[in-house]
Amino acid sequence: MPQACHDYGFIPETVIIKNHATFIRQHTQMSDVLQQLADVLEQRKSQSADSSYVASLYHKGLDHILKKVGEECTETIVAAKNGEAEQIIYETADLWFHSMVMLAQLGLGPEDVLNELQRRFGLSGLEEKAQRTQKR
Repeated sequence: MPQACHDYGFIPETVIIKNHATFIRQHTQMSDVLQQLADVLEQRKSQSADSSYVASLYHKGLDHILKKVGEECTETIVAAKNGEAEQIIYETADLWFHSMVMLAQLGLGPEDVLNELQRRFGLSGLEEKAQRTQKR
């Protein structure tokens, strides 16, 4: 039976070490970008609705933000179905952005999501899904 892709049991150790260093570097860069964006989003909470797009979203409330997340999700799906890489990246960026606005509105941030992803690292998808099912 093949091993779960999260276990990396089928990859030589030297490849894992090299790729782990690359992963750490990329993860740090990604975390930095997400944290910079989270900081800006937090600053926008105290601004007036007419001063920025994000401030206007916060002032309209969670339901409006969730509607935007839903719209961006749909646009991302359509872009993926069309298969144009540039449009997929653009729409995914919009989805991530609006998801981060949602997180900030709820007092959460990218570190919370990254911590959850880190927790799942090393679990097979089947194990992770079974854990979720048991919690319900």
